[in-house]
Amino acid sequence: MMKTALATAFALCLAPFPSVAGPLPDPVDPASFAPVDLDEAILGQLLFYDPILSGNRNIACATCHHPDFATSDGVSLGLGEGGVGLGLERRGDPDNMPPHRIPRNSPALFNLGAKEFTVLFHDGRIEVDAEMPSGFRTPLDDDMLDGFASLLSAQTMFPVLSPDEMAGQNMENDVAKAVRQGLITAQGGAWDILARRVAGLPDYAQRFQSVYDHITTPDDIGFTDISNAIAVFVAHEWRSDSSAFDAYLRDRSAPLDADAQKGMALFYGEAGCSTCHAGAFQTDHSFHAMGAPQLGPGKAALFETHTRDTGRMGVTGNGADAYAFRTPSLRNVMQTGPWGHAGGHSQIEKFLRDHMDPARAAKRFAPGAADRNGVRLPPLDGDDWREMDDPAARDAITQAAMIRAPKGLNPGDIAALVSFLRSLDDPQALSGRLGIPDTVPSGLAVGGAP
Repeated sequence: MMKTALATAFALCLAPFPSVAGPLPDPVDPASFAPVDLDEAILGQLLFYDPILSGNRNIACATCHHPDFATSDGVSLGLGEGGVGLGLERRGDPDNMPPHRIPRNSPALFNLGAKEFTVLFHDGRIEVDAEMPSGFRTPLDDDMLDGFASLLSAQTMFPVLSPDEMAGQNMENDVAKAVRQGLITAQGGAWDILARRVAGLPDYAQRFQSVYDHITTPDDIGFTDISNAIAVFVAHEWRSDSSAFDAYLRDRSAPLDADAQKGMALFYGEAGCSTCHAGAFQTDHSFHAMGAPQLGPGKAALFETHTRDTGRMGVTGNGADAYAFRTPSLRNVMQTGPWGHAGGHSQIEKFLRDHMDPARAAKRFAPGAADRNGVRLPPLDGDDWREMDDPAARDAITQAAMIRAPKGLNPGDIAALVSFLRSLDDPQALSGRLGIPDTVPSGLAVGGAP
């Protein structure tokens, strides 16, 4: 059934774009979001900003998903474990240098609590699946998923197990050792180690016992409880449905400037953007090859490095999915650059032009091209341009792209599209509802950034 849906999506996208892609979406329905327990969200807020969940206690969820960078990290490819600082100021710690960059651009977190978000990550490697006993399909064994209250909760299990993101390298701490030995869920496994760290702090222990009825002593706190609280915080903090565009969808008399209206007409009309960026959150939740340039080490299996990133194909094993990545939601998109699964573009106008002409993108990222200088990469030794230096690799990415001929948009059209995208900015979501805590119960640096 999943392959049939993917095939249908590809067939739609490979066909010529219609002159009118469809009507405007319906306004966001408040019922799209589950109710939030504020005490649970506040608990999740503290955990989200607390480095206690990393192997070396030096990096938090917020380090790579920070509100200062619209819940991303402001760079093309980030530095996880072994990095110091935030955004473009982040550098490798000379005493604990990262072996390589995070292989994909840090995705934004807006609206991930909405019920329609049933597939996550750039390659969709976790998704809701009613046919699985747990209700989820992930790369991990299904019996590891018991206790996760939502897909958003389940996704948090991956960063804390990743040596490059939060766990730490080799055998440098107890979490990294457990991950390396394949000890995850059992007593003394990576999740148990993290849960015991949290449970050992009286402030957290009291909060967990207050929020969850099944927790009567600190010993009852499990990793899934931690994960569930973080998910509720993310769902509450970055719900985004109060932009100028949302107001316009609810009331056509609401103000939307002329340039944004022109861009909206292009987006939902001849530019064909809404063919894939459909629905209230501008995503069809499917996977499409768009010819985006590939930077960095590529997405490899655990404890492996340097591989070609073929996107969805790495999950399905289907060659038709080569270089296809999940259609991102466009809420607050003007604030979440660099753009692309590898963050190849730091200027939205260039991204839009290349997005509609993949062959152009391949040429502009070939060896010696000036556009390489605009990529936002914190300094780190590595072969960042290995794929784009390889003519065969560039050709494979271009040939897989669903757009075969460039769309004829002029600079004025691009400017109008940018104006429309600005109308998707939501000040409430960008500032957050709870904000950044002054301190966290561990006493460590909030957000992992002293």
